[in-house]
Amino acid sequence: MSGALLDIRGLVTEFRTEAGLLHAVKGVDLTIAPRETLALVGESGSGKSVTSLSAMRLIPERVGRIAAGEILFTGRDGQTRDLAKLDQRQMSTLRGSEIAMIFQEPMTSLNPAHRIGVQIAEAARLHEGLSRKAAHARAIEMLRLVEIPEPERRAEAYPHQLSGGMRQRVMIASALVCHPALLIADEPTTALDSTVQLQILVLLKRLQEEFGMGVLFITHNLGVVAEIADRVAVMYGGRIVEDAPVAEILTQPRHPYTKGLLGSVPRTDHAARAGGSRERLAQIPGSMVDPFHPPPGCDFAPRCAFAQPACSAAVPPLEPTSRGSHVRCIRWREIA
Repeated sequence: MSGALLDIRGLVTEFRTEAGLLHAVKGVDLTIAPRETLALVGESGSGKSVTSLSAMRLIPERVGRIAAGEILFTGRDGQTRDLAKLDQRQMSTLRGSEIAMIFQEPMTSLNPAHRIGVQIAEAARLHEGLSRKAAHARAIEMLRLVEIPEPERRAEAYPHQLSGGMRQRVMIASALVCHPALLIADEPTTALDSTVQLQILVLLKRLQEEFGMGVLFITHNLGVVAEIADRVAVMYGGRIVEDAPVAEILTQPRHPYTKGLLGSVPRTDHAARAGGSRERLAQIPGSMVDPFHPPPGCDFAPRCAFAQPACSAAVPPLEPTSRGSHVRCIRWREIA
């Protein structure tokens, strides 16, 4: 994609385990434009988080590596760098300043021994060279920006003294303190109740518009995608199986896996309530593909109601279906 903020091409990430070599990501292609939100969707174990950690160069080198592919990032200076080829010192200058990440569980990311304000200010001091006083003022400003009440007082609190929703807002403030060009949000609302979840989604959307960021939003829940995404990429077994604009994914899914994910989302709209009847949610049979013993051909074939012998002959290519949309299924025309 011309003018892409992030352009991942043919990414392959693997891990060495006692059971053998595990291919967690198998040739993933993703692009994110400036100010765009791409939702990366799939079940646990599909490779979503490994893709994001690869982009951040946070794969533990002792057990894993990026085996192939390019991770092209265009920074504020207009230069495009292949993050897969940068050393850790070069990545450290980008990580936290131009590329930031929000993790799923704040209590495992925030240091319980340090006050909130100190943790938010750390990135500003490191990347922008601010004084302790100026960085603390920036931290309070960020707490106010993420709508935490009494930010001066909250800056002196420890993580355990805040609610789950407030801790997630602190994580957002910490990620955005240097105004990054790209934000990676790895299931940032999974541990929150539905009311707080919606508040965080609305907050992220507002901050994205305010800072002009591109966002990679990782989730297993298609129910939140309509609230946050411009485009959606569906991942299964370490591969992208479908990508399209969000409206197209939600109304015209072409891959059987995408259809299954959508069918498992509870309906709360007026049409669903008006009928008065109770319908069972759709169920995708079987379990996620075993990464050590993948089936021949299409990884989803053993769970697919549309599977035919030809599906096991080879891994289907990612075919273009319309402008900006692709699907990895040899029967997508019939299914659509």
